[in-house]
Amino acid sequence: MIQAPIRRILGVRIHDVTFGEALDIVDAFLAGGGAHQICTVNPEFVMHALRNPAFFQVLEQADLNVPDGIGLLWAGRILKQPLRERVPGVELMEALAARAAERGWRIFLLGAADGVADRAALRLRARYPSLIVAGTFAGSPRPEDAPEILERLREARPDLLFVAYGAPQQDLWIARYQPELRIPVAMGVGGAFDFIAGIVPRAPRWMREHGLEWLYRLIRQPWRWRRMLALPHFVLAVLAARYGRGGTGAGAG
Repeated sequence: MIQAPIRRILGVRIHDVTFGEALDIVDAFLAGGGAHQICTVNPEFVMHALRNPAFFQVLEQADLNVPDGIGLLWAGRILKQPLRERVPGVELMEALAARAAERGWRIFLLGAADGVADRAALRLRARYPSLIVAGTFAGSPRPEDAPEILERLREARPDLLFVAYGAPQQDLWIARYQPELRIPVAMGVGGAFDFIAGIVPRAPRWMREHGLEWLYRLIRQPWRWRRMLALPHFVLAVLAARYGRGGTGAGAG
């Protein structure tokens, strides 16, 4: 298995992997047995983790934390914790679905609004006809919904579980129930189902390549402005860690 270097952005653990390496690591997870958790870390994750010790601990223990967010690459340069490549969660999920179709892995889509996982599954099946979708379910991360969800997952026996409850709920949910479920790979995917289902359009490629996807989403979904406040807070925290008292990249952790 690829031994991915670990970087620290404001103390939060992130693996320095390329997109191709992330796929190969998932291959190794499936081949090697056991249960694994993947987190798609972006600046919002980092700020959540600094406020939420339980979420910080999830990121400390996850098997793979991919750098999803151009802001992390910028922060890595500033803090002398370089990350080679952004690994967007929605694109990683799509690539894993393609690989699942090739290898016969079973996938399960959990979360998002009612009907969204079904629509995402239909689109994925249309793109990859041999893909095995073992199940879809909206549910919620509330404890009272857990018994039904766990029963559905036990019956479906997926190899890959994609959970779209948003951070940090999806990642906390996976960490709580993975020891019981023992699904080979479980990954939090945020709004990926909405993108794949075509409910929310993705930013044009040029905006994604220039780190402006956040601006496109804010224009399309202005109600997100409160969540977007994490971005300037992240920038200020990175600059303070680099140039504040001590001034030698305190984010290295």
